[in-house]
Amino acid sequence: MYQNKKILAIIPARGGSKGIPKKNILEIEGIPLIAYTLQESQKSKYLDRTIISTEDLEIKKVVEQYGGEVPFLRPIELAQDTSKTIDCIVHAVDSLKKMGEEYDYVVILQCTSPLRKAWHIDEAIETLLQSEEASLVSVSEVEEHPILMRTLNEDGTLQNLLNVSSTVRRQDFPSFYRVNGAIAIQKIDENFGMSTSINDGKLAYVMEKKYAIDIDTFLDIYTVEFYLKGNSENNI
Repeated sequence: MYQNKKILAIIPARGGSKGIPKKNILEIEGIPLIAYTLQESQKSKYLDRTIISTEDLEIKKVVEQYGGEVPFLRPIELAQDTSKTIDCIVHAVDSLKKMGEEYDYVVILQCTSPLRKAWHIDEAIETLLQSEEASLVSVSEVEEHPILMRTLNEDGTLQNLLNVSSTVRRQDFPSFYRVNGAIAIQKIDENFGMSTSINDGKLAYVMEKKYAIDIDTFLDIYTVEFYLKGNSENNI
């Protein structure tokens, strides 16, 4: 709880990962991927409850071994390749409401961001609840600057993505940020529902890139392992 507001965390974790099979329970340095996020959520000062939304019994078993809660299974129709994250979030919030539990805010923690820490979660909560906004997303500064990006026309010519001259010195480039997926927070009010866009949160919580690695490929896994193995050197 923070500022007398009840705060729920949901970790979405469906079983049907295509790129990396069973990605959410893949062991990295001896710990299942999902456990990194679960353990940090358990350290948060402000989260009243953390639950995992999954349709997968194997994920449920792993989660429970690490003290996590799966109070109900996600319906299969909300765990398809075409399913949106917000669908399972709304399902979880509504299911808890039917069980007599209501919350003021929901924090969405993707388990593919294993280096995000409890203090990131708490800082993000403080940032949003001290503002007048109803939503927040975590962002990181981009490495590949959009000033140097182009689209390719049908005739083979290039089109600048931004209407800015690429002759600008790199050190003078404006800062650009990407939504990194590590943290999203939504106020649960009359505007919260299936049409809510998690990635379009109004307020930003800026994270260092090394904490915001999103595991999508095996290269991402190797990068995370690098940071975990030398965590004292690399300040993770």
